[in-house]
Amino acid sequence: MDTMTLLQAAVLGLVEGITEYLPISSTGHLILASELMGLGETATQRSAVDTFNIVIQGGAILAVLGLYFPRVVQMCKGLIGKDSDGLKLAIRIIVAFLPAAVLGVLLNDWIESKLFNTPAVLAALALGGVFMIVIDKWKFSSHKEGEAFDEGMDLHEISIVQALMIGLLQCVAMWPGTSRSMMTIAGGVLVGLKPKRAAEFSFLLGLPTLGGATVYSLYKTLNGDGPNMFEVIGWMPIIVGLVVATISAAVAVRWLVAFLTKHGLAVFGYYRLVLTAILGGAIAMGVVTLHSADSGLDDGVVGDEVIGEVLP
Repeated sequence: MDTMTLLQAAVLGLVEGITEYLPISSTGHLILASELMGLGETATQRSAVDTFNIVIQGGAILAVLGLYFPRVVQMCKGLIGKDSDGLKLAIRIIVAFLPAAVLGVLLNDWIESKLFNTPAVLAALALGGVFMIVIDKWKFSSHKEGEAFDEGMDLHEISIVQALMIGLLQCVAMWPGTSRSMMTIAGGVLVGLKPKRAAEFSFLLGLPTLGGATVYSLYKTLNGDGPNMFEVIGWMPIIVGLVVATISAAVAVRWLVAFLTKHGLAVFGYYRLVLTAILGGAIAMGVVTLHSADSGLDDGVVGDEVIGEVLP
C-alpha cells in the first residue's frame, strides 16, 4: 500500500488548514485524522507522515501572507525605515516571537520527558477549553450575542510589554494539546486588543513561528539518516496537501475573524472539551496511542509535538 494517497493528503491538508488558526489544537485533529486513515504502518512511514503534517503548515503560512499581504508589506517597509507604524508592528511581532524561540530550545528535553504522555495531552485539551470559556465570560460578559464586539485596542496601540505578554503565553503551547492559536488569541484579548485584532496579531505571529517549524522539519527530513519524506510519500501528495491547506486555511481565517467579532471564544472552549472526550475514548479503546516526534510545538512553535499512532 502507498504511504499516502492523494485523497489522504487532501484530507490532512483540509484538517491542517481548518484547525491551524482556530484555537482548538491542530495536533489533536491531525492525530485522529492520520490514525483513522491508517497512516504510518511502519516507523519510517510514521516519521514521514509526522513530517508531512508539519510541512503542510506552509499552506497556512501562504494563506496568511495572501490575506494580510498589505500588513506584511507594511512591516517590511518599516524594517527598512519607510513606514513607522510598520516598524512598530514588526518589532512587536519579533518581541512576541522571541520567548518561544528561546524557551523552545532550553526546555525541549524537559518538555519531552514530562509532557509527552496521554494524561498531559488530554489535560491540555481540557484545561484549554475551560480557559477559553472563563476568558469569554470575563471579557464578553456584557456582549450581546450576534452584535459586533468593537471594544478594545487596535494593533497600532499595542505596547512592547503587551506583545511580550502574548509571546510568553505562546510558550504555553509547548505543552502538546494546548494550541498556539488559543494562547495568542486569548493573550491578545487579555491585554486589551479587539477580538478581531487579537486574531490578526496571532496570524501574523504565526508567520515566523510556523515558518521556523516548517523549515526545521524540512531540514531534518533532508539531512536525516533514513529515507526522507519526499522519498517515502512522494511529491504529488505533498503538493496536494499544501494546496488544500492553503485554500482551507484562507477560508478558516476569514470565518474566524467574522465569528470572533460577534460570538467570542466560549464555543471553542466547549468544542475542545468534546474533542478531549473523543480523543480520550479513542485512546482508552486502544485505537490511538501517543508517541513523541521531534517536530514542533503544538500548532507550530519550534520544539516537540505528540503524534498519534494506531495500535496493531
